[in-house]
Amino acid sequence: MIYPTARAVGLAALGAPVALLLGVAAPKLWLIGAAWIAVCAAALLLDAVLAADPRKAELDLSSPVSVPVGAPAGLRARAAFAGANRPPVVELALETCERLTVQPRRATARAVDGVAAAGFAAVAPRRGRAVLRRLQARWRGPFGLVWRQAARTLDRDLLVTLDVGAVKDEALALFSRDVSSGLRLQLDLGGGAEFHALTEFRSGMDRRTIDWKQSARHQTLLAKEFRAERNHHVIAAIDTGRLMGQPLGGLPRLDHALRASLLLAYAGLRMGDRMGVFGFGARPNVSAPAVAGASAFAGLQALITRIDYSTDETNYTLGLTQLASQLRRRSLIVIFTDFADTTSAELMLENVGRLLRQHLVLFVLMRDEELEDLERKAPQTPEDVSRAVVAGAMLRERELVVGRLRRMGAQIVEGPAGRIGPALVARYLDLKQRDLL
Repeated sequence: MIYPTARAVGLAALGAPVALLLGVAAPKLWLIGAAWIAVCAAALLLDAVLAADPRKAELDLSSPVSVPVGAPAGLRARAAFAGANRPPVVELALETCERLTVQPRRATARAVDGVAAAGFAAVAPRRGRAVLRRLQARWRGPFGLVWRQAARTLDRDLLVTLDVGAVKDEALALFSRDVSSGLRLQLDLGGGAEFHALTEFRSGMDRRTIDWKQSARHQTLLAKEFRAERNHHVIAAIDTGRLMGQPLGGLPRLDHALRASLLLAYAGLRMGDRMGVFGFGARPNVSAPAVAGASAFAGLQALITRIDYSTDETNYTLGLTQLASQLRRRSLIVIFTDFADTTSAELMLENVGRLLRQHLVLFVLMRDEELEDLERKAPQTPEDVSRAVVAGAMLRERELVVGRLRRMGAQIVEGPAGRIGPALVARYLDLKQRDLL
């Protein structure tokens, strides 16, 4: 493809006023304007002939097989030229589907030995399958009057997945001995109800832990050391309905829930509990019984990352009823969901009440910081006032539902979407330490 540059357009336009003035002042000289156009056309043709031939350009794109959702992935575009007329500078552009955003839109690369390369950062806001459609390259002729362009059709699939690597890094950071926040989550001794060992009684220990019989036998004061009880059943119940597909903090709510579920599964398996997964939207769609052992994490990870978005409304009655029928013993049910108002939450509250008769229910709710900002923002226009009123009404209705859940006996974890995982793990360990599971 050949088309003029801005320089060529400016050069052609430069002769237009001169030709107009000559035509007005001396009509016999009007041919000068036509001659100027012919000269410009000849210059463009010569520049196109001397420019690098697109047929001798080889375009290639290096890309990973999969990219994590919400995180930039590096792509590398390359244009190689054969022959003598190799361009010194090449512009590269990548055409993708609507699921993928690429920055920069156009990259300029200087060619070295006929090879120009540029990097792109691809970001996908939702999981699924993205397509890299076409790679384009263009370069100027030696006079800078025309663009020559080459394109290569890629139609290459790019799988957008959950950022499991970041979840593992976050889990390891949580369980390290010195976390930046000061928590030491890997220490689970000193509380709970499961006997761990006998230890020498020290000042400050609870006298009720003294084992008098063993102390008399060993002729030294010994105390019982307890740890958090193990082998509890913990089920992550994930709502996959329409509201969970809405974006929050740059990612759908569902993806934040899946990250937190993986973090909880890692913590629970490490603490000796049995972890299970249950997904439900318009109908139950994922179900995995509680499993134990560090080796079970890979299976849970594969199952959780396959949970997809849905545009259907959530059926709490069908989903939570089936979940209750599958549980044979008291469990901690961690529900990831969202609700718009008190009316839509009525069926959820009714079915949660049935679960609370036998199980401990923990709700994970993500704060909508954008909605809170709309309520707090100082209004400048009538539209700002309307937005603030609507946002305030939605937040108040949300607080009413949260208050009813607390009065029913449900546990609540609420926080920013990006930090909901660590907050959930901290609450889980707290419940475990207090022997509430």
